[in-house]
Amino acid sequence: MSSEAFDKRRRAFEEDFFNKQSQKLVDKLRETLHKKQTREELEQISGIHDPGVLDTLMAMHLAKDTFAAFALYPLVEVAWADGAVDEKERKAFLVAVAEHGLAPGSPAHAALEEFLKTKPTDDTRKAWYAWSTELNHKLDAAERKKVREGLIQRARAVAEASGGILGLGNKISPNEQRVLDAIARAFPD
Repeated sequence: MSSEAFDKRRRAFEEDFFNKQSQKLVDKLRETLHKKQTREELEQISGIHDPGVLDTLMAMHLAKDTFAAFALYPLVEVAWADGAVDEKERKAFLVAVAEHGLAPGSPAHAALEEFLKTKPTDDTRKAWYAWSTELNHKLDAAERKKVREGLIQRARAVAEASGGILGLGNKISPNEQRVLDAIARAFPD
């Protein structure tokens, strides 16, 4: 192989190497900018400024088009309150989501279905309470009452879906009642 051919081949390898490195840097920069934009959008939408809570929201893959689902997150808590989600609870959950106006096939509806697949975490719960606190600052007493009652009504429907024995007795377990009580406390009078 001649010296000239060897130099051409070496330059081609170098160009290829540096092009790949440049593309990696561009991809990393694009990802960083996307995360920053998503964080800023979530901060603006939610009113939350705590970086840890924002990290939790981002880990949940929430964005501008899916954040509406987060308002109904307590329904996930109710469904999981007894350690598992049965089919009756799942169906009641989907009915409650649809009644809230999140249509099947929408990004927010899909996000809620994903939330339902995984047992709630303390970080997610903390993020929801941080959001509800911020929302309370923006609502007057009548609006808070309306939000609280609507959320409790939907959560109660999920809780009652599989409770009781042969349709008799208390349909809401103590764990489900604790979640309902926590929802009520999140939106005080």
